[in-house]
Amino acid sequence: MSRFDPHHVRRAYGRAAHSYDDAAALQREVRQRLMESLDYLEARTPQVVLDVGAGTGHASAQMRKRWPKAQVIALDVAAPMLQQAKRQAGWWKPFQRVCADAAALPLADNSVDVIFCNLCLQWLDDLPAVFAGFRRVLKPGGLLLCSTYGPETLVELSEAFARDDSAPHVSRFPPIAQFGDALMMAGFRDPVLDRDLFTLTYADLPALMRELRALGATHAATDRRRTLTGRGRFAAAAAAYEPLRRADGTLPSSWEVLYAHAWAPEPGAPIREQGSDVAAVPVSAIPIRRRTP
Repeated sequence: MSRFDPHHVRRAYGRAAHSYDDAAALQREVRQRLMESLDYLEARTPQVVLDVGAGTGHASAQMRKRWPKAQVIALDVAAPMLQQAKRQAGWWKPFQRVCADAAALPLADNSVDVIFCNLCLQWLDDLPAVFAGFRRVLKPGGLLLCSTYGPETLVELSEAFARDDSAPHVSRFPPIAQFGDALMMAGFRDPVLDRDLFTLTYADLPALMRELRALGATHAATDRRRTLTGRGRFAAAAAAYEPLRRADGTLPSSWEVLYAHAWAPEPGAPIREQGSDVAAVPVSAIPIRRRTP
């Protein structure tokens, strides 16, 4: 049974296409930190670059500028996002835009040199299967760069609503061990994981909720409450959140971000099939760099 409702995710990000860039301060910071990992390619120049979950296309535009001779493909599940991305392409350095699901890439095997995937994976159910799809389209020795939210994301919001409501109000995101295991199960080699914990502040709970809607980051779990949150529950959550108010008058909100870069293996290496693991490496054996800004 799926944990997330893909139709809800598509609609939410489609509605947020016009407001996303104004609200996406954290997403811009994460994108830039992930971009720094492109230096691992050193002097190699990729021929084909795939931006999965491209959104409004800023990463695609940066990579098109970085590698002007490369074919850059911006892929996103929400067509309105790709319409906004057209503004970033420009006639002088265009990139292709493809509306498709990250879990079912419409690309040929061994056709991509670099996959860049910023804050998209958290809405996908089967990470090993998604990574197996990424590996399928990557050329041997191709580079995967990705980020996702960790379980500490919006923990204050989750706990505030849980005081008076048994239904979850925040999606459950995978821990770093599960993230690393999924890469290994798909057969990627030499993975390196990073972790950042950001704290954003808001004037009040309604301000936080408005930003989440502007980002399209609404609760998309299949077990979410299908009716509107009543005034009573919202007031109870606001009251539960209030003791966290800081001396400067703001309310904190935690955002845990997990990063990974890994390489596609050489030809002939097995891929996970029928749910069985082709690699069993403990997450303790994977290098992890932890940073708290």
